[in-house]
Amino acid sequence: MTPTLVRNHRDADLSAPADAGTRARDWAEIQERMLAPLYEAVYDRLEVGPATRMLSLGCGSGLAMLVAAARGAHVTGVDSDRERLALARARLLPDEGAEGAPAHRARLHDDGLPAGVGADGAPYDLITVFEPIGCAAGDSEGLVPALESALPLAARGATVVLTGWGPPERCATAPVLRVAARLAGSTRPPRPGGWRPTLRDDLEDVAARAGLKPDGSGRVSCPFGYADPDSAVRGLLSTGLFDAAVRATDRSQVEKEVAEALHPYRRPDGTMWMPNVFRYLVCTT
Repeated sequence: MTPTLVRNHRDADLSAPADAGTRARDWAEIQERMLAPLYEAVYDRLEVGPATRMLSLGCGSGLAMLVAAARGAHVTGVDSDRERLALARARLLPDEGAEGAPAHRARLHDDGLPAGVGADGAPYDLITVFEPIGCAAGDSEGLVPALESALPLAARGATVVLTGWGPPERCATAPVLRVAARLAGSTRPPRPGGWRPTLRDDLEDVAARAGLKPDGSGRVSCPFGYADPDSAVRGLLSTGLFDAAVRATDRSQVEKEVAEALHPYRRPDGTMWMPNVFRYLVCTT
């Protein structure tokens, strides 16, 4: 978790989020790995391996796909964030275009869903959504249409995995996320993008609206651990959950108040440790 990036805001627009490339790298190098226990727990439960044909919606910079590919799965990822997807391409397709490079090791798309089924001609038997919902108002609104578009590419009886934040009382990050809502001037009911307490049936509600049948669930401990407070601030801001707060105030103010909210989680050696629980819902088509 050693930080490798240092942002300099001296010449930046402090009323806007960090540039897309910097934020994507902060996500890939600091924050994304915090969800690795969630990926592993889901893959263990579903016995993901060489027979798996997985479609990852919102694949980001590709860590979840990389873990699945290491188990032998055929993986396809879709994300609208081209900066994150470029990092995923560097991870999953480092020799893309090179003579003798393996064909169809992974597929990545930044312009919508793939036109057909998996690379080997077979439909997908696993669709994953590893971007957790349940901590911001409206954060699941685009998920149902995305699932409805993806389901025709899946085999009959395919598995779909949805993920979300756990109960606020079990997520040390929840008080920090409230900073985003307060600085953005959120009111009740919450503004779009503003923090709200996780509801017990968030995932089940999405599944019902997408026509999916729940078939089990689980909770996974995903502590957020950072090398130092600066890494913690950069990692959390890379999620996009603080963008409305940055637009309403400025980036330096948001960084300052997030750092203050993080203070209780600083350990004597300067590292940061925030216990969190995430939930996943296994569904069938």
